[in-house]
Amino acid sequence: MKIGDSELDVYGLNLGGNVFGWTADEQQSFAVLDAYAAAGGNFIDTADSYFHRAPGNSGGESETIIGNWLAKRGGRRDDVVIATKVGSWPARPGVSAKNIREAADDSLRRLQTDHIDLYYAHRDVADVPLEETLGAFDELVRAGKVRYIGASNYTAERLAEALSISDREGLARYVALQPHYNLVERAYETDVLPLVQREGLSTLPYFALAKGFLTGKYRSRETDSGSPRNEGAIAYLDHRGERVLEVLDDISAAHKTSLASVALAWLASRPTVAAPIASARNAEQLADLLASVELTLTDAEIASLDEASS
Repeated sequence: MKIGDSELDVYGLNLGGNVFGWTADEQQSFAVLDAYAAAGGNFIDTADSYFHRAPGNSGGESETIIGNWLAKRGGRRDDVVIATKVGSWPARPGVSAKNIREAADDSLRRLQTDHIDLYYAHRDVADVPLEETLGAFDELVRAGKVRYIGASNYTAERLAEALSISDREGLARYVALQPHYNLVERAYETDVLPLVQREGLSTLPYFALAKGFLTGKYRSRETDSGSPRNEGAIAYLDHRGERVLEVLDDISAAHKTSLASVALAWLASRPTVAAPIASARNAEQLADLLASVELTLTDAEIASLDEASS
């Protein structure tokens, strides 16, 4: 699947690197990355801020682990698409030209590479004009340090403004959007999708499994999975969430697969979606995610999920 009008050809599951250096140490992270690559996966998502909120961490841990993994592979770089982000890390906040330039160099050093395939503005931080942010990204593209740029957590209005500026000024243009989007979070469809579709961008949704809720592990408010996302997942356990789980149960049983694979396959079938982002702490969790890439839902199954989650 190509991202927007770029030359980035990516696997149908975007492996989230947010757990690397947080709930998965380097050895566990390497095992997940090895299994993902062995299955044909080539698209890894991270950020400079991952994962600064974990005890003992300061930020940059995920990029460092991915960089060590790339180095361990013996210099093979062109068969992996690396996406990272700038703007949310308290140590390097915002999207000023100065911060983008310095943060990109830091990310390249941690990733042990000479280029970033897809570089996102992590958040739409209104600390500087969009012209400055886009100008800095354009400089990185022209210098060969970044191949393509993307936006994360942008509203339709701000994304439209950014695309207009790029077109008017001849600057590098966003090719992708990373929004919060899944079966129980569907605001993207009405708020942003029409613009993304019209402008030819691709979507890489984060929290594709609703912080774990769509795995089916959270069916009681007393559930404790041991995950730091426990509270966020349980928040979806209302009448609508229960309806979604019931339909996921039925479809996963029919296909002899997991609820997670069905939820990801539904998301992958949506207009503009190139690859959902999902993370795994171990190879067992990864297997459920990988199964989604080969899973094709029927029109009736998609319609039943649409109805349950509406």
